Amino acid sequence: QVQLVESGGGLVQAGGSLRLSCAASGRTSALTFIGIAMGWFRQAPGKEREFVAAIRLDAFTTSYADAVKGRFTISRGNAKNTVYLQLNSLKPEDTAVYYCAAGLFPGLVAGTPDYWGQGTQVTVSS
Repeated sequence: QVQLVESGGGLVQAGGSLRLSCAASGRTSALTFIGIAMGWFRQAPGKEREFVAAIRLDAFTTSYADAVKGRFTISRGNAKNTVYLQLNSLKPEDTAVYYCAAGLFPGLVAGTPDYWGQGTQVTVSS
């Protein structure tokens, strides 16, 4: 089993920035297959969980939701199986629990990753 642990959430004013981190542990050999990706989803109160961004672990292919393009940046860390999400120009509507996820890139982008983290709260005040 792969465990994903998020960190970096918090309270920030509108227009501010945050950086989320996600580290994978456990059976990380599952993350070495071609096409494996890690990414982020979010779920706001009363709304369904939605895709935010993803990055392949074996390439520099990325994907972003339209709502965050130009404001959020996903990247891989130097440490293996670590990804970051830089959140800039935050808006109150970005308030949500942000979940790290891992799986094959197409499936992850489509909303069906194989692994989920526990989530980290991001709150943007107006």
